[in-house]
This record gives sequence, structure tokens and C-alpha cells, in this order.
Amino acid sequence: MLTLLFDGVAYGMLLFVLSLGLAVTMGLMNFINLAHGAFAMAGGYVLVLLMQRAGWPFLACLPAAFVLTALAGAVLERTLYRPMYGKPHLDQVLFSIGLTFMAVAAVDYSLGSQQQNVQLPEMFRHRFELGSGAWQLGVGAYRLFIVLSCVALALVLQALLARTRFGSRLRAAVDDPRVAAGLGIPVDRVFMLTFAVGSGLAGLGGALGADILGLDPSFPLKFMVYFLIVCAVGGTSSITGPLVAALVLGIADVMGKYYAPKLGGFIVYVLMIAILLWRPQGLFTRESRA
Repeated sequence: MLTLLFDGVAYGMLLFVLSLGLAVTMGLMNFINLAHGAFAMAGGYVLVLLMQRAGWPFLACLPAAFVLTALAGAVLERTLYRPMYGKPHLDQVLFSIGLTFMAVAAVDYSLGSQQQNVQLPEMFRHRFELGSGAWQLGVGAYRLFIVLSCVALALVLQALLARTRFGSRLRAAVDDPRVAAGLGIPVDRVFMLTFAVGSGLAGLGGALGADILGLDPSFPLKFMVYFLIVCAVGGTSSITGPLVAALVLGIADVMGKYYAPKLGGFIVYVLMIAILLWRPQGLFTRESRA
């Protein structure tokens, strides 16, 4: 039981990192980027290619996946995404879905459709057993690394958005871009940096999850629904919402697939519907003031 709970927490933390960039672009930039999963896939392939063809160590590939996908996000924001900011949400959805299918086709053509294997370092292959009997806790070293890394990342991002000058500039740029620009805030640069960070987080999540979730060209299509569920259930106005939603859904998914394998995926969607019927705007959406 405790082992399943821990595995669910680790899976939820992965979903949190993978979904966080989408929550940022949707909640703070009011842009629906359904190509977010393509950035996650790109981060996973950066890790695989650097490890297999360049011989980089695993831990060095993780920041490289973040940096390279963030740079790609900045370039694409400047060239493709920026003209779409003022468009209706339906246009944004169709545009980003088109980019997703283009990314899937490009990766399938250039790297093949086979599943990619990730060779974890020896220190991440260990497993620790604590307790005994029904309350025995089995902790995989890599899953523990994921949990600790994601907790640290959530704390850093929360501090960045709430306590730094960049966070205040971003909130001002979102609330009223014209007034923010009039006050000297470089709105376009703030949006580009925000989009780049969101893309980099997706790439980092894709690299972290390549061993657990698997990696192939269909990755964006398989997991985009989960990213959207996390954002819808948790809300997009804070870091806390996606974190709690990802943990709840991760635990529910792992528990459901273990105790009711035939209904595993069904349980997640039932939980999503129940939460949204109770809180249509998400668990942690700030209520508007009159």
C-alpha cells in the first residue's frame, strides 16, 4: 500500500513538471498551447541523443534538456506564437495541434518510431525496503530523486513568481499589457522569457520521465490529455493548484491500475469529472472580486 502511494506521488510529480509549463502559458499568458507535449518530447530526445551519441552522463543531460528546449521555445515564441496571442482560443488550439502533429511526424521520420531506452546511472537503480508486511515501503532511488527534484523546483518557481521583480512584471504584463508597457516594462521580452521557461520545464519533465513514461514519437498525443486534466482540475492561477491536482491524479492512476486494471484509466476521468462538478474553475482558482 505504501509503495503504491509513493509510486503514485512520484508519478504525480512527473505530471506536475510536465504540466507546469502549460499551466503557466494558459494561466499567466492566456494562451492555449496544445503543442506543449511536443516540447516535453523534445526534452526526452535531447537526453537520449546526448547519452547515446555524445556519451554525456545522465545528470548532465537534464539541464541540457531544459536549456535547449527553452531556447527552442524562445525562438518559436518570437517567430510563430507571438502573432497568435491576440487570436481567439479556437485559433490557438488549431494552430498548436497542427504544430504537435508536425513535430510527431518530424521525429518519426528522422529518428524512427521505436521506443527509446534510457540507461540510468547505477546509483538510480537501487531500491530501498522500509518496514515489513502490509506497511512495507519500497522506494526506488530514481523515483525518490524525481520527488525531491520536483519539490525543489516547485519551491523555486513559487518564490520566483511571488517574490521577485520578474514575477511582479509578469503579473502586471498579464493584467494590462498597455499600462505595463507604458510603465517601462518590456512586455514582449517578459512573455518570451515566460514561454521559454515553460518550454524548458516541459523539456525537463520529458527528460525525467523518459525512463518511466517511455519515449516515442507519439508521446505528445498520449500524455497531452493528462496535462490538460492537471491544468483543468488544479487551476492555472498558482503553482499550488497543478501540484495538488497532479498528485491526486497520479495516486489515483497508480492505485486504480493496480487494484482495478481494467478500470485504471476510467477512474482518473471519473475523478476529474467529480472534481470539476464540485469546483468548475479548478481547485485553487482565485475568485474574482467585485
